[in-house]
Amino acid sequence: MNTSPITEPTEFAIEAKGLSKHFGNKIAVNKLNLTIPKGSIYGFLGPNGCGKSTSIRLLTGLLEASEGNVSILGSPLLGHEESLKKRIGYMTQKFSLYDNLTVQENLSFVGAIYGFAGKRKKNRLEELLALYDLEKQAKQFAGSMSGGQKQRLALACATLHSPELLFLDEPTSAVDPENRREFWERLFDLCATGTTILVSTHYMDEAERCHALAILENGNKRADGSPQALMDAMPATVVEVSGNKLRQLKQTLTQHPEILSAAQIGAHLRVLVKKKVQDPLNFISQLSNGRETVLARPSLEDVFVTCTGDRYVD
Repeated sequence: MNTSPITEPTEFAIEAKGLSKHFGNKIAVNKLNLTIPKGSIYGFLGPNGCGKSTSIRLLTGLLEASEGNVSILGSPLLGHEESLKKRIGYMTQKFSLYDNLTVQENLSFVGAIYGFAGKRKKNRLEELLALYDLEKQAKQFAGSMSGGQKQRLALACATLHSPELLFLDEPTSAVDPENRREFWERLFDLCATGTTILVSTHYMDEAERCHALAILENGNKRADGSPQALMDAMPATVVEVSGNKLRQLKQTLTQHPEILSAAQIGAHLRVLVKKKVQDPLNFISQLSNGRETVLARPSLEDVFVTCTGDRYVD
């Protein structure tokens, strides 16, 4: 079998057509279509079990697809998995490095896997220790590190060979908000140097940082586009309602067929009204016995609510 890359000029880092994965009778990924431009950060947004991790494993060649085809960096994935591994990086959801090795030993081990040796290896490890603020932890066992430190080490290992395409599977699920923010700054630094990044998450604020994203549910892609485009195309108007007895009001509003959702946010209700309602403020005001109503800016969470569950309309 020919394993040399057949690279065609392309503006896309990832192209997938009809990508599916079946486990017996269960469809984990269902006819996924993707076109992800080079030099961008693309997100998979969805709850656990929606197909995010399976999709990433299909795109990295760790799983064989049941149907469909994939091109990575201009090369067909099928038949070129080994050669493409040198051009991609992968950071798993669970910390997968060696707890009983030090930070430097973990980096050295990964460097050896990618063929780094001698002065080249020494210089690259020093560069990564400085870049990811791990110099003080160089001799520390990985198993004794904090969640944020482990995250930085895992990213350093995933990018040691300067991959053109980086896959991150829920990389911030076990770290605090400050470390999450710092981690994303590092992702934008990588993106600025030309690295394409595909990251899965269930955090709405992280999804909003992506240049574009897909919302996944039960293995199906429910929406795809930039965060702003998704919010602009949302089939609902957001109305916020203030007043007393909001819990009772919520129960009343959610029974109405023109209301997609109502959720309490602090001292007001955030209500999603179907776009076909001509005057949503007056509509909600009448249903809520004259309570104060104002229009609100849509959020990515609102988009997620409108295109998943019973509210989704194909």
